[in-house]
Amino acid sequence: MTTKRKSLPGALRPAALACAALLAALPAWALYKVVGPDGKVTYTDRPPTSDAGKAVPLTGNANGAPAAASLPYALRNAVSRFPVVLYTVSDCDSCDRGRDLLRSRGVPFQERIASSDADKAAWQSKLSSSQAPVLSVGGQMLRGLSVDQWNAYLDVAGYPRESQLPANYSAPPPQPLIDRPAPVPVPEPEPAPAAATAPPPPASGGFRF
Repeated sequence: MTTKRKSLPGALRPAALACAALLAALPAWALYKVVGPDGKVTYTDRPPTSDAGKAVPLTGNANGAPAAASLPYALRNAVSRFPVVLYTVSDCDSCDRGRDLLRSRGVPFQERIASSDADKAAWQSKLSSSQAPVLSVGGQMLRGLSVDQWNAYLDVAGYPRESQLPANYSAPPPQPLIDRPAPVPVPEPEPAPAAATAPPPPASGGFRF
């Protein structure tokens, strides 16, 4: 028994083919995306040194991005090659619909939300868009919500149409658009040295050297 693949709408075929070529350019073995001091992006399967640049793990990170090792094969392959990031703003109906689309397909994604004034000021320069939401699939930026376009790119990236997430899967919490610097610990003040005390005078009539 053979199954017939659903063809993409004619208007989306060129975009999907271009997407496939661009996504395929990423190495399947890459586990880290490294942004060097000069802005050059490289991919590697080894933890980079501290002087190589900023490293972004593609299969999991401290911010709660999904760990590919805990997912079924189809999802594990898609997540490790083409991680999905959803950029949203507060009080946004289109952002809510985009989030629901990803959840209904069972796409593991990291959400970056612009909620502070600093986040909102950086939106245009960081994403080159005045629209929300923005979806990143393996580095390809889809600006504004288009259900057909989002589904087409997710199909090409290998994400299943129906959810295959484990029952115990917990979505990572949204993170701010701009990473907040870690608070600098305030050192505790050193205790003041004890005041020196003079030895007591010898007792009257007592023995002394």
